[in-house]
Amino acid sequence: MTDTRFDVLCIGNAIFDVLASVEEDFLVAEGLTKGSMRLVDAEESLRLYGRIGAAVRIPGGCAGNTASGVGSLGGRAAFVGKVAADELGDAYGHDMRGAGIHFATPALKNGAPTARSIILITPDGERTMNTYLGACQELGPSDVDSATVEAAAITYLEGYLWDPPAAKEAFRRASDVAHAAGRRVAITLSDSFCVDRWRPEFLSLLRTGTVDTLFANEHELKALYETADLDTAMAAVREDAGLAIVTLGAAGSMAVTRDETHHVRAHPVDKVVDLTGAGDLFASGFLTGLARGLPLPDCARLGGIAAAECIGHVGPRPQAKLADLARQDGFEI
Repeated sequence: MTDTRFDVLCIGNAIFDVLASVEEDFLVAEGLTKGSMRLVDAEESLRLYGRIGAAVRIPGGCAGNTASGVGSLGGRAAFVGKVAADELGDAYGHDMRGAGIHFATPALKNGAPTARSIILITPDGERTMNTYLGACQELGPSDVDSATVEAAAITYLEGYLWDPPAAKEAFRRASDVAHAAGRRVAITLSDSFCVDRWRPEFLSLLRTGTVDTLFANEHELKALYETADLDTAMAAVREDAGLAIVTLGAAGSMAVTRDETHHVRAHPVDKVVDLTGAGDLFASGFLTGLARGLPLPDCARLGGIAAAECIGHVGPRPQAKLADLARQDGFEI
């Protein structure tokens, strides 16, 4: 087996987030479903950008956020995602590498621009995403470096990748390479609407062992099993996944295997400012702990610490050093 060079390799959409605070009435006027993610074209992205006020521009994307959290915890992170050879793409790569994340995916030339997501934050901290995928859709199997996958303890895949066909093939290739090297493969369901689009295929990924570890929030899990009852969904995923981690908001999280159930309380948060990236950062803590061999409850506690830091400010990436916060809570990563 190849030596472990990385704790976590994250594969997903490389997106710049454009975050703006809006009132509830803005969502109603735009006909948007609060808390959802919708895909938009370049024209709609520009139109919506013109409708919002002051905005903050931050590198994002679910898997990219998770990679940044792993790095902030002191873990060894790598990222695969497609940007364009443009200003935003250069900035994205600069920020990732500046955070100590291995990012070597070739930029797209003479094609669509780097992706961006306009994220509307209501006063309760909930976020509604409007995403133009741009260059992200060009991620393909040739962008997956086998040596990097083989050298990662865990390969973590973003559910949104299931939308573009080429990215779907990159996803499958990464899983095959990882499992051939004896590594773990995890997926996040990303969004309830994403689950609705690809439910049979997501279930097949679990049931065939293409993916052995599942991350979802309670809404996504219930959507996966088409039930309004969380207990029913938990019982079903226990049979389908080797390990499932389900976030429950203020109620904490649950990690289940066929033989174990662990319910861990949420880490205290003084004030909820912005929920953007909370699930991504939770995953970063859990995955870092898992890669380092921590017990499942400690993995969940570490995830809670990372998520709590994220929730306390605008933007999906850590502003404090997560490794310092973890040490304050008794962890030595």
